[in-house]
Amino acid sequence: MGKLYVRVDDRLVHGQTVMAWGPTLGIKEIIAVDDVSAANPMLKSIMTMGVPKNYKTSFVTSAEAIDLLSKPSDVTRLLIVKFPSVLGKLKEVIKDCEIIYLGNIAKRSDTNHQLSGATGIFFLSDEDVKTIDELVESGLKVCFQQLPTTSMTTWADFKKTL
Repeated sequence: MGKLYVRVDDRLVHGQTVMAWGPTLGIKEIIAVDDVSAANPMLKSIMTMGVPKNYKTSFVTSAEAIDLLSKPSDVTRLLIVKFPSVLGKLKEVIKDCEIIYLGNIAKRSDTNHQLSGATGIFFLSDEDVKTIDELVESGLKVCFQQLPTTSMTTWADFKKTL
């Protein structure tokens, strides 16, 4: 049975995904979950253009992700979502993931928390914090880590900065 890793990154699939995270985690399949991107063939084409052929890559809706992740897989997968709220919808199908990595999330109108000392852009809303708290309470491991080579900040340590 393959492993499942989860990343929250509002850029979805980009250079860091395929050049750093993919090889480090042994990823064979990338699943990007975003209802808007999944409905836009041009956007999907642009985002997959730079992905090496050794990765199976899918851009799917939240509903399609639930269906896809409900089926067993023999390969290691990286599930990427733009915002923590999507993980709330996928809670049942990611319950066995290895870890949830929080990456870049740009400032939005409802965000009021920023990771202190973060090298990247990382903003959360109160609703994001609530969703992540619920994931941690369910037993999932959550941390902030920009790149595999940078330091990891646990969710518990991040919460101290709020």
